[in-house]
This record gives sequence, C-alpha cells and structure tokens, in this order.
Amino acid sequence: QAQLVESGGGLVQPGGSLSLSCAASGFPFSSYTMRWYRQSPGKERELVAAITTGRLPFKIYGDSVRGRFTISRDNAKNTVSLQMNSLQPEDTAVYSCNAYDTTAYWGQGTQVTVSS
Repeated sequence: QAQLVESGGGLVQPGGSLSLSCAASGFPFSSYTMRWYRQSPGKERELVAAITTGRLPFKIYGDSVRGRFTISRDNAKNTVSLQMNSLQPEDTAVYSCNAYDTTAYWGQGTQVTVSS
C-alpha cells in the first residue's frame, strides 16, 4: 500500500537549519505532486511548499517560508526533501509530507522545534 515516511525533524536553535526527507513507496511517485504541510497547536494546517511533476518541476512556497526553505525531489529514489534555513521559533510545528494526484496520501509527520 502507499506509504510516506518523514524523517529529519528535531530541535534546532533560532537561525539554524534542518533538512527533512520523505520516503515514498507503493504508488507511482514521479506522477504525483508532492507537498509539505505544517501544523502547530491551535493553528490551521499550512502549506509550506509544493513541487510538481515532470522534467522541470514547478515549485511554490508559502509566504512565511519563501526565501528560507527549498523543496526538491529525487524520482529515482522516490524522495522529496525540504531544506529549511534561518529557522525561527514560529517555524515550530509538525511537518507532514503529502502526495497528490487523483488520490492523496499523507505521512505521519515529524516534529520540528525551534528554540534556544
């Protein structure tokens, strides 16, 4: 069955960096738009970044992360990554990977905590 497994979360100081990875299996990964969402307690789920399919995928970013985060995908390895730089306390959240085409799949999420 389809599965998404996130990794790379943890505790980082303000101004630091983290790289998240999402490993996909059980579905044709290269045909799916991949997205990262985040959610913190008391807040709505927020789209962080998305990357489309194809030889030259299109990338979009949420306003709060544009210029600091970078999404990428490796179709040979069935992975999507999120490089997060200049992290701030407001970036603290559970980050989840999403695959979207005619159906949607979700990972369990990984906690990112930005704190001194």
